[in-house]
Amino acid sequence: MALGLTLLALWLLYRYQQERQYRRQVYIAPSHANWAASQPDPDQPLRYRLALVGDLGAVATDGQDPVLTLLQHWLHEAGPTSGVVLLGDNVYPTGIPAPTAPGREAAERRLDIQLDAFRSYAGRVIFLSGNHDWNKGRPDGYQYLLRQEAYVLEHLPGAFYLPPKGCPGPITMQLTDGLLLVVLNTQWWVQHGPRPLGAAYGCSATTSKEPFEQLQEILEHNRHQQVVVAGHHPLYSNAMHGGKFTTKQHLFPLTAAHKKAYVPLPGLGSLFPVYRKLIGAEEDMAHPRYRKMRRRLLRVLHQFPNIIYAAGHDHNLQYFHYQQGHYLVSGSGSKTAFVQHGGKATFAHEHKGFFSLEFYQNGDVWLRTYEPSPQTDVPAGTEVFRQKLFTSPVTPAPQPIGATAPASSAAE
Repeated sequence: MALGLTLLALWLLYRYQQERQYRRQVYIAPSHANWAASQPDPDQPLRYRLALVGDLGAVATDGQDPVLTLLQHWLHEAGPTSGVVLLGDNVYPTGIPAPTAPGREAAERRLDIQLDAFRSYAGRVIFLSGNHDWNKGRPDGYQYLLRQEAYVLEHLPGAFYLPPKGCPGPITMQLTDGLLLVVLNTQWWVQHGPRPLGAAYGCSATTSKEPFEQLQEILEHNRHQQVVVAGHHPLYSNAMHGGKFTTKQHLFPLTAAHKKAYVPLPGLGSLFPVYRKLIGAEEDMAHPRYRKMRRRLLRVLHQFPNIIYAAGHDHNLQYFHYQQGHYLVSGSGSKTAFVQHGGKATFAHEHKGFFSLEFYQNGDVWLRTYEPSPQTDVPAGTEVFRQKLFTSPVTPAPQPIGATAPASSAAE
């Protein structure tokens, strides 16, 4: 027993020293170390820009939020031939409570400050929902989702809330010629309590498997297009929901419940991270519901080269190029959390910010990373990574099959 505790202590000390060296530092895979030398061709005109912003639900409501300030600069630069996808967890901690419930006023303020950012934006604004928007997955979460959707559409009528009415999706939106957005409600598969399904709710799917069959059909039909698939939950992650934890979480597991609960529990404290890694809470990849949803979704996506899948959920920025696909985690809109370096990741950073995709006329697609600058007089922020994802021919698309969002313009 004593030997085991000694070895564990040495391992945790080694881990702690490693983490101190790279926490909050930019990680870029060695094969991409010269990323700064690559630039988009200045002679190629942009045809569309798409911002991917996740987990804005804890934004500052005093008008000084650094990510919202950066996003508003991006909106001004991007103009009408652009769009923003809000990747869920739009209101912390539990979405929009009932009108008379405690916390309703604070929840509205957090959502209002986001909606206000888009008042004069001429591009498309697309909201997704995350686990916190569904009351953290509790059985009454569907009502929370409906309240948030109604609030967004009432106060920003030109916006989209997708998939509508909490359906699983998929739902498609033609952003421009040759560029298709496909949205899935990944929370649907891990949610407790009532979940809409079938024609009675306006959903195209009638079983939990059917959305994946519909996604397969949509992607087959749109092989000639560039496709972005968006959902709240990541499919690859080097962070907490992917089973990666800090040394502090092993030694002081009670800090997960309260940030000042520094009660050392060496050995015993490791049971919590191990449980989250191997079995998982509902919001973790290891949980049976999440694991099944992820496996089915990857089974489809891995068949289509150069698919881009964007998610939030983990509070950091991550990019993976794996199995010919591009997988993004853009969940640091208002919070940050530990992300482990290495593994399958090409890029990872524990920092607030968001990703943007740039689509050019010649078919080039570039990933750009936008983070607030430490200098408040630099509204464009700091770019710590960019990468050309691929080049593909651009051809006009036929009307996509499957449930389709209205094609009207975005916010007035």
